[in-house]
Amino acid sequence: MSAQGQPVVILKEGTERSTGRDARGSNIMAARIVSEAVKTSLGPKGMDKMLVDSFGDVTITNDGATMLKEMDVQHPAAKMMVEVSKTQDDEVGDGTTSVVILTGELLGKATELMEKKVHPIVIIDGYRQAEEKALEILEEIAEKVDPKDKEVLKKVSMTTMASKLINQHSEYLSGIAVEAVLQVAEDSNGGYEVDLDNIKIEKKPGASITDTRLIQGLIIDKEVVHDGMPKQVKKATIGLLNAAMEIEKTEFDSKIAIETPEQMQAYLDQEEQMLRDMVKKVKDAGINVLLCQKGIDDMVQHFLAREGIFASRRLKKSDMEALAKATGAKAVSYTHLTLPTN
Repeated sequence: MSAQGQPVVILKEGTERSTGRDARGSNIMAARIVSEAVKTSLGPKGMDKMLVDSFGDVTITNDGATMLKEMDVQHPAAKMMVEVSKTQDDEVGDGTTSVVILTGELLGKATELMEKKVHPIVIIDGYRQAEEKALEILEEIAEKVDPKDKEVLKKVSMTTMASKLINQHSEYLSGIAVEAVLQVAEDSNGGYEVDLDNIKIEKKPGASITDTRLIQGLIIDKEVVHDGMPKQVKKATIGLLNAAMEIEKTEFDSKIAIETPEQMQAYLDQEEQMLRDMVKKVKDAGINVLLCQKGIDDMVQHFLAREGIFASRRLKKSDMEALAKATGAKAVSYTHLTLPTN
C-alpha cells in the first residue's frame, strides 16, 4: 500500500521491523545462539543436554541432531541451522554437532568482515573459493580403502560412536554394525550401494548392551496366534496374506430372519464352512507358515493349528514389505492363493 507515493507497511501490534545491517545482524545472532547451545556437547568430553518438551517429557542426549530436533526453534535463520544438521545426518549420519558449530564460526567471521565494510557477496565468494580449496586438500590426503576391509570400516564406525553414550562398547557394536552393512551391500557399477531400510533394529529392554546380536534374517515381533501351532518350522513355505481370515461384515445394514433352531444351525454351519474353506486354500497352496497383515478368526486359528500351520496376525505393513523383499513373495488375499511353483 502507499500514501502520496510513500510505502505503508501494516504489521501486527508489537511487531518490530528491521532491514539492512540490523536484519543481517539479527539473523546471524539467532543462528550463532543455536551453534553455542550445542557447542559444549562436542567431543569425548562433551556434556549431555537435558531437554524438556511442552508435555514434560525429558530427553537426555549429546547428539546434535537429536538436540536440534527436540528444540522448539522459531526464528527463520535459526531454523536453517536445524536444517543444516538434518541434512548432515541424512547424508553422512555423523558430524551433526560439528557442522552446526562450523557454520556458527563462519557466520562469526563473516560478521567481523562486514564490520570492516566488506560486502556480503565478496564474503560469500571467498567462502566458495575456500570450499573448493578444502575439497582439493581432502582429495590429496584421502587414502584408498577397500569397501570390504572390515578393520578399516570398524575404525570408521568406532569414530562415530566416540562421543556417544555407547562409547565404552564401541568396539563390540561397531563390529555388529559393519557386519550388518556388509550383509545388505550390493555391488553396483564398480561400487557398493547400501539401502539402510534393509537393516532393521529391534529394541528390547532389560538386557545389557553386550547382549546385542546380529541376526542374519528377519525378526518379526509377533507370537503364534494359537498354542497348538508348531513353535519351529523347517523348510518353510511362507504365505503372506493382506486380508483378514474372518467373516466379512457387510457394508450396509442387513437383517436375517431365523425362525427355527434348524435355520440357526444351518447359518452357523455355513459360517464354519466358509472359514474351513479359507484354511483349505492355505493348506492346498502348500503353506506351512502363514503371516497375516490383518485379523484371524478364533475358529480359523483352531483349524490352522489342527493342520500344523504356523500363523501370526496383525503384522505391520513395513514388516510385510520386508518379508516380501526377503522371500521374493507377494502379499495376496486368500482368494488368490495358488500352489507354489517350487
